[in-house]
Amino acid sequence: EVQLVESGGGLVQAGGYLRLSCAASGFTFSSYDMNWYRQAPEKQRELVAHITSGGDTTNYADSVKGRFTISRDNAKNTMYLLMNSLKPEDTAVYYCNAKISSWSGTWDYWGQGTQVTVSS
Repeated sequence: EVQLVESGGGLVQAGGYLRLSCAASGFTFSSYDMNWYRQAPEKQRELVAHITSGGDTTNYADSVKGRFTISRDNAKNTMYLLMNSLKPEDTAVYYCNAKISSWSGTWDYWGQGTQVTVSS
């Protein structure tokens, strides 16, 4: 069974930092690209950052570029999101995502989410 478990969210002042973690199990973590998404109240879920299976290529939403860093440790089956210079508009629930292929197709798997709140 695929499981994604996020941790590390919390309340932080503007300008501060947080590091999110996503612990993965139930699939071959090192074979799959991974993503961080976020969803603010009354807004659509948006892609924040993407990392390839080997960790050699990363991509970011324009809104977080230069402030957030995605990384992974395939030996620990864990992905991270280091968030610096946080802004109130970064307040959202952050989700870990994997798109996993099987004989029946490609499926989206999500963690339960971790709340990040940035106070001004």
